[in-house]
Order: sequence, then C-alpha cells, then structure tokens
Amino acid sequence: MRTAIFAVLALPLAACAGNVGPADPDTGAPPPSLDGSCDAEAAQYHVGHDATAEMGAAILKDSGAATLRWGPPNSAWTMDYRTDRVNVRYDEAQVITEITCG
Repeated sequence: MRTAIFAVLALPLAACAGNVGPADPDTGAPPPSLDGSCDAEAAQYHVGHDATAEMGAAILKDSGAATLRWGPPNSAWTMDYRTDRVNVRYDEAQVITEITCG
C-alpha cells in the first residue's frame, strides 16, 4: 500500500520535470527561467494537509514556482538552490510538514 502511495505521489513530479532548452552557445550560460520565482509564504496554509497530487498542484499554483519537489520522511535532498522550485516535505502519515523554496 505504501509503495502505491509513493507511486501516485511521484506522478506529478514527472509532469513537473521539463527541458528548458540548451545553454546559450555564445556564453555557455543556461537559459533564463521562463516562470516566476517561488513564493513559499503564499502556500503556507497547505501545511497540515494531506500530501496528494491535487495538493501538490495547488501548492505549485499558489507558490508561483515552476517545479515541485516532494520530500518523503527521512530522506536526503541535494543542496542545489533553484529559485523556481517549491519543496514540500511530508511525514509518515502523508501530512505536509514544511513548504520552502529552493
């Protein structure tokens, strides 16, 4: 059952992953973000709600972020910082415990 829940939660992540395009051939710089920056404050009222695909979509919309990253309990994350990403951590009961940007 737990595996099925994680599989369902992973589906929205696949939809969020995208290719922004190649780097600028003249400078080698990555292309600028097409979406606005993340604003986690606008999504804080979702803390305490169940971690569902629908809730993830609502958090993504409310925060203005381009991508969403789920943080399962007791998991490690990379420390890269992305201004266009919202991070959502949840506990063993599938309840959202923290929403941050990066």
